[in-house]
Amino acid sequence: FRSVPLMYAYLYVADREEGLITVLVGTLLDGDPTNNFLKRETTFNPGGVLRGARAITIVGSFAYMLTDAGLVVVSIEDPKNLKVTSVIGPEQIRGGTSVQFQFRYGFVCDRDGVKILDVTDLSRPRVVRTLPLPDARSIYVARTRAYVAAGKQGLVILNVENPENPFVEQIFDAGGRINDLHDVKLGITYSSEFAYLADGRNGLRVVQLTSPETPGNQGFSPKPTPCLVATYRLPGGGPVI
Repeated sequence: FRSVPLMYAYLYVADREEGLITVLVGTLLDGDPTNNFLKRETTFNPGGVLRGARAITIVGSFAYMLTDAGLVVVSIEDPKNLKVTSVIGPEQIRGGTSVQFQFRYGFVCDRDGVKILDVTDLSRPRVVRTLPLPDARSIYVARTRAYVAAGKQGLVILNVENPENPFVEQIFDAGGRINDLHDVKLGITYSSEFAYLADGRNGLRVVQLTSPETPGNQGFSPKPTPCLVATYRLPGGGPVI
């Protein structure tokens, strides 16, 4: 029997002004309803390196944070003794907005496009490739493809079967209607795959990527056949970001 690592008892919050904040939530699972209160436990920002934090993703026992300093890797193995293990500076990660992982690779959206990281050593990632995209805002990686919310371009679908040699496989903007794309998430309902798009001033978009009629749909990674199937605009016309 091995005890559950302490890091799983916490939430990790990226704060633009204060850096990394840890919140103990383990008490929600101890069966005692009288102690279910959340509060800040640790605030971590050594030398201001986490100032401007705008995104955080946990992989293994590390938090990857996009800040004004670039990409900062923080060891959270001991949440009460956080440590910075690596910083990829702004000369390589410029204004990063999103970071995701699959196996030995990380994918970062920044002002240059999509940066590919080799994360074989999670504590010390390194940039191995840049795929230029003019307005890459967010990325979602799913098997052999990565889906990029690319602002005016719409949804850019990358082939990342070889992560160190990615390429644009197709671009989908529904005839120019998807033109303010901030974020993308994927989900599967029954035997169909859908992309849920935060399309800014245009609202929430639902794009069907595969269906039972898609060639190879029962295989590991069928080629998407995107089709806009639904739109929901917020009451009052606010942007979906």
